[in-house]
Amino acid sequence: MSPWWRLLIYLVAAPLVGGLLAGIDRRISAHMQARQGPPLLQPFYDVIKLWSKERLVVRRTQNYFILFFFLLTVFTGALFFCGSDLLLVFFALTLSGIFFVLGAYKASSPYSFVGASRELVQMMAYEPVVLLTAVGLYMVTHTFQVDAIVSSAHTPILLLPGLFVALMYAMEMKFRKSPFDLSMSHHAHQELVRGITTEFSGPTLAIIEVAHWYENVMLLGWLFLFFSTHWVFGLAATALMFFLLLVVDNVCARVRWDFALRSTWQMTLVLGCGNILVLWLVEVLGIVKL
Repeated sequence: MSPWWRLLIYLVAAPLVGGLLAGIDRRISAHMQARQGPPLLQPFYDVIKLWSKERLVVRRTQNYFILFFFLLTVFTGALFFCGSDLLLVFFALTLSGIFFVLGAYKASSPYSFVGASRELVQMMAYEPVVLLTAVGLYMVTHTFQVDAIVSSAHTPILLLPGLFVALMYAMEMKFRKSPFDLSMSHHAHQELVRGITTEFSGPTLAIIEVAHWYENVMLLGWLFLFFSTHWVFGLAATALMFFLLLVVDNVCARVRWDFALRSTWQMTLVLGCGNILVLWLVEVLGIVKL
């Protein structure tokens, strides 16, 4: 399929899929807690309602940072699904996160300040393993191009199981799930009111929600790369990983920021770097030919 068609499909379908995933998240979480839960389409109702509200801001310029955050998030997903370079995708995703943090700092609220600080800590925690994932996929497929990784003869999960586990550990942060929902939570148990998004409301908050829908679809696509040689199995495995993220979210309490940072780096060093080191050794010794 042409990259332009994939781009068009992503721009249209990603917010729809992301919104449905948010609805599925709420329904599954409700059933795990013996509740009925909201309708499946509730996230869409919420966003539509936010668009109808008045735009209240502390400082007008904070909305410009959120606009850049949204555009860069969409741009990141577009690069990914058009088969571009994984490193470029990684740096674009990092830049979008920085604009999100700047918007929170610009609001000059103690709640958003603490939320933004925690967001920076989380970025310091998960970005090394995300970058290491790109390196690991390159070692297996000899390319950073998403299209080439998908069409590779190797199945990355068979050679990078440790790196995949470390990435899944960090994905709890990216999906803003417990035990790492430190800066912001999609559920009503955040002691910082709404953390990093406390001072955003109305259409601006709606833009943030839709941006997260785009981002979540891209992140699931990143997980899919580990199973990409078998499409049906890959989609099933990705759905299972999403379900596991929800299970962990509902059975774990929030941890301290220092534990989140320390434990994620430990997982990255032990499982991520260890996996890459073992893969390099077995290739040098001729046990595995890549």
